[in-house]
Amino acid sequence: MASPSIVDTLQQAAIFQGLRPAQLATLARHAERLKFAPGDRITRAGDVGDGAYLLVAGVAERAADPGDRPEAVPPGSLIGQLAMLIEHSYGSTVIARERVLCLKITRLGLQGQMATDPSLAQHLERHVTERLLAVAQRLGEIDSLLEPRTPASAPGKRRPGLPPPAQSALGRRASPG
Repeated sequence: MASPSIVDTLQQAAIFQGLRPAQLATLARHAERLKFAPGDRITRAGDVGDGAYLLVAGVAERAADPGDRPEAVPPGSLIGQLAMLIEHSYGSTVIARERVLCLKITRLGLQGQMATDPSLAQHLERHVTERLLAVAQRLGEIDSLLEPRTPASAPGKRRPGLPPPAQSALGRRASPG
């Protein structure tokens, strides 16, 4: 049985919010429990990952590039979220700042759980779709800011080389919220 504190920590990650306690407990039971000492590397930028790391206890630090100032990664953070869903490289290096306890949610384990619990798969699909639509909307906003503000740029015309605005899953343009 998964401890209530681990289930609570899983619930803090946005991707798992809204799952039933039994689903969270199953996720926790199937996850690997890993401990890292201060200075241990949890992920390395560019390495292909096979899962995500949920910090249960302890603080780590993240740097996307070697010269970047490290950013604190507190308990409840999910590192490498995409790697638990698809083959994906970690975008940053994460080092344990102090003793850290993580749950590693592997892609293989999560796929097995989704096969036996279709509602988990539907939940994750919904979450990923919402995130993609939010990114597409934000990119559209950025595109609008970059459009030239001259009389020659008529409404509805696109600058050469830029893709059209994002389409939602239903084929409508994503509307600014």
